[in-house]
Amino acid sequence: MIKQQIIEKLSGIVERYAGEKGLTESISFSVENPPKNIEADFAVNAAMLIAKKIKANPRVVAQEISAEIMKEMSGIVEKTEIAGAGFINITVKNELLFKELGKILSLKDKYGSRAQNTGNACEKVMVEFVSANPTGPLHIGHGRGAAIGDSLARVLKHIGYDVKKEYYLNDVGNQMLVLAESVKVRFRQLKGEELPFLEDGYKGEYIVDIAKRLVAEGKSINEIDFKREAVKDILKTIEDDLGDFGVSFDNWFSEGSIAADKDKDGKTEVDKACEFLLKKGDAYESEGALWLASTKYGDDKDRVLKRSDGRYTYLASDVAYHKNKFERGFTKLVNLWGADHHGYVARITACVQMLGFSKEALKVLLYQLVSLVRNGQPVAMSTRSGEFITLKEVVDEVGKDACRFFFLLRAPDSQLEFDLELAKKQSSENPVFYVQYVNARCNSIMRESRSRNDLSENADLSLLNTKEERELIKHLAAFCDTLSLCEKTMSPHHFTAYLMELADTYHRFYEKCRVLGDDAALSAARLKLIEAVMIIIKNGLGLLGVSAPEKM
Repeated sequence: MIKQQIIEKLSGIVERYAGEKGLTESISFSVENPPKNIEADFAVNAAMLIAKKIKANPRVVAQEISAEIMKEMSGIVEKTEIAGAGFINITVKNELLFKELGKILSLKDKYGSRAQNTGNACEKVMVEFVSANPTGPLHIGHGRGAAIGDSLARVLKHIGYDVKKEYYLNDVGNQMLVLAESVKVRFRQLKGEELPFLEDGYKGEYIVDIAKRLVAEGKSINEIDFKREAVKDILKTIEDDLGDFGVSFDNWFSEGSIAADKDKDGKTEVDKACEFLLKKGDAYESEGALWLASTKYGDDKDRVLKRSDGRYTYLASDVAYHKNKFERGFTKLVNLWGADHHGYVARITACVQMLGFSKEALKVLLYQLVSLVRNGQPVAMSTRSGEFITLKEVVDEVGKDACRFFFLLRAPDSQLEFDLELAKKQSSENPVFYVQYVNARCNSIMRESRSRNDLSENADLSLLNTKEERELIKHLAAFCDTLSLCEKTMSPHHFTAYLMELADTYHRFYEKCRVLGDDAALSAARLKLIEAVMIIIKNGLGLLGVSAPEKM
């Protein structure tokens, strides 16, 4: 939280200085890490921004702001220096670093959480992800969505939100009829009937497996609800595959509960949601159909809610579903969708506003496709039968940890190339192995220290004053900044980069600073630093759903 402290205190100084110069608008300055050749902790660009607005020399402005910094922040700032065109480089006092290190050691897995700092009720957040149609096993694209959604939920929960994870089950509509008929035809074929398969049916081997189970149970064709049996088996497979991937849900929400189940008045939740919009003036009837007036809220055209033949569209169900989410008390909704849903974002955002909520109450994350490579060559993603490479196949080959880490190596809106051979390597080339190995090495040091009785609860942290030790403590404290970045972008992928950089920083420390040496006091202090590294790596990997092995 060091960076946040600097930002908060600087904000007041910059705002007051700008006001004295006649500026009324706020200055959106940045506090960044300086280039590696600059020996400072933070670089601030506020002086250049203000100088441009008041047409002054930026270095003069920087000198004046620096003087205010040293006057008001002398308790935490060691020195300031002016660099380049007017950057203010700030070096914080070692005492600030030691205090933050102490927080990590005392708070452990609670470090970075705001929960202990507020008496207010936590904001309720719904993260809805995967939500693949129950028509077949999960493929690797679903796996990327699962890794992003589950890790984001972990991050938000760690910060202090009341988070629930939900899977929206599309168990009504034409796709379900085709699924049921596909299983029924396979059932009849297994019973000896000679009939062709459906041209648009689901052709995967899993359909045959469901049919084989039904044949083995000995029921007649008239006794079987093929849709229910197919969904039951496929959902069990999906749930098992997600479980092996470290993903579980607080709720599995059936579309049928809002689109098919009726109340005492014979109305579904979809009926009532559409009536609500019609009464409010955000829906209208035309040409025998019911239309959503989504252009009022920025969509490029109005959308059909109910066709002229009386059938509702998927959009109508989605309106009712989002209405249901808000009625359950959630104030922030996060939806994770494949990039092919890009055109759907504007209309569902319009729906949220029509329901009486701000568009900020909904955050839609779109994630791009995954491509597989092996030994530098692309891997075919599907077979002639139309069966895609499943999530289970990839997890079985490379393991849960590597699979989740690799899925989170890039921002969701970036395409991802997944190198299967790299993910299996037991070397520093493999990013997840590289990070996990730091934790294992730290554990090894701690085991050795226990055998030597080097551990001390009263270690003098002020002995940690080399460049490498300062950099390591600073990077440990940046855990909180990474949490804030994930919260701001609603994406957990920043933690993979953070952990790899932490591993780099640790190795530079380890090469220069002997932990278990002849100086007992220094060894005790460095062991505390090692303990903090273990805490942060375990916390960070845990937020990604990745294990932190003590031995490798």
